[in-house]
Amino acid sequence: MCGRYQLKREPGALADYFEAVSLVPNFPPSWNIAPTQDAPVLRLNPQTGERQLNMLRWGLVPHWAKDAEGAARLMNARSDGIADKPSFREAFRKRRCLVPMDGFYEWQAEGQGGGKSRQAFAVALRDGSPMAVAGLWEGWKRPDGEWLRTFTIITVESAGRQAQIHPRMPAILPPELWDAWLGAEPAEPDELLGLLEPCPDEELAFWPISARVGKFSENDPGLLARVAADVPAALNDEPVM
Repeated sequence: MCGRYQLKREPGALADYFEAVSLVPNFPPSWNIAPTQDAPVLRLNPQTGERQLNMLRWGLVPHWAKDAEGAARLMNARSDGIADKPSFREAFRKRRCLVPMDGFYEWQAEGQGGGKSRQAFAVALRDGSPMAVAGLWEGWKRPDGEWLRTFTIITVESAGRQAQIHPRMPAILPPELWDAWLGAEPAEPDELLGLLEPCPDEELAFWPISARVGKFSENDPGLLARVAADVPAALNDEPVM
């Protein structure tokens, strides 16, 4: 599962990192992006073949939906269902994207790691670089004729230390797989599904943080501060600020 993430990098630097062209949306930094909020998403322009960053709303609304009320329920898509489930299968074939993050947050599930309470954790790439998380996007036409463009984050079964926190994690793709996922290179559905694997454990950093990250209204750099918590040493790395 991925229910919150953070992206504090400024737009120009993010565009440079992902080699995105054309106009870059002027989005503010956020340390607590939540479902139903707008966030930058990397897509491939089908006419030019260039990567571009666009602001889309988190929570997929399928093009055939009668309304947008259920968007928050489709904030995530399990990798083992995207090729067949009606909500995702057309987007999987035609509208794949990457969701830039500086890191995500997760709550230790009941009983995970031997814990009795839900402890919040921050997760980031150990080298501090942005994550590129596999996603799907859709366009839905409002009754007034305006288009609402939305996205969902693909999750895979957790491995390594992440499995001590939660059984699911975002599908983080390394740079060499970006073109294939975005559609710049031809790939069969089975090949695309094969790209969706847990990030190597040694590339990730984990540390406990305050429970206030669970509140939509909390959004500041202090959310990344490590807190004292009774967690295994393996889940208590130096924060990646």
